[in-house]
Amino acid sequence: MTRDPDRLVLFTDAVVAIAVTLLILPLVEAVTEAAQADETAWAMVHDQKDAIYSFLLSFVVIARFWLTHHRVFEHVKAYNRLLVQLNLLWLLCIVILPFPTEIMGHFQSSRFTAGFYVGTLAVLSFCQTGLTLLIHGHRELEVDENPVTGREVVGSITFSVFSLIAFLLAALVPGVNFYSLFALFVAAPAARLAYRLRERRVSAG
Repeated sequence: MTRDPDRLVLFTDAVVAIAVTLLILPLVEAVTEAAQADETAWAMVHDQKDAIYSFLLSFVVIARFWLTHHRVFEHVKAYNRLLVQLNLLWLLCIVILPFPTEIMGHFQSSRFTAGFYVGTLAVLSFCQTGLTLLIHGHRELEVDENPVTGREVVGSITFSVFSLIAFLLAALVPGVNFYSLFALFVAAPAARLAYRLRERRVSAG
């Protein structure tokens, strides 16, 4: 059974907005605590610099995933049970993200802290790829006039692969930790290259 996706999209947007709000709450609490302890504003900001960095990073991450999710759902005309389940798993990762963000901002960088954070991103990425693949070519779900493109499919798969690589580097290789996130910057050019090679094979075939 399929349904209009607007309700699902509105629910998703609301949950994402709450998750983004939760990111900033620990910093707001830190201001109150610093004021009660008679700290200066500069001292408070300096003490919270790691938490501020982790907040900004996670805000960008959530914004990026939300924008991609929004573009994917522009291709959706209806939803079924599997699409809802995948979307809920995607939302679960979004809601969980403030937790490893808080850990990253208050504990020393290690394979565990980096692996937890990057692993959450990897699962989130695979959920997004699952949504893209489920919609792609599905006549009951996909908008006939606006189908998911091959470029979007290749881009989503490539980003998931690189997010998995980043997780493995963060969790298994000593000293890499959050530097593994730089692997994600390679995903976009790698996706463009993979798409060109795919198009050449199709043309040659």
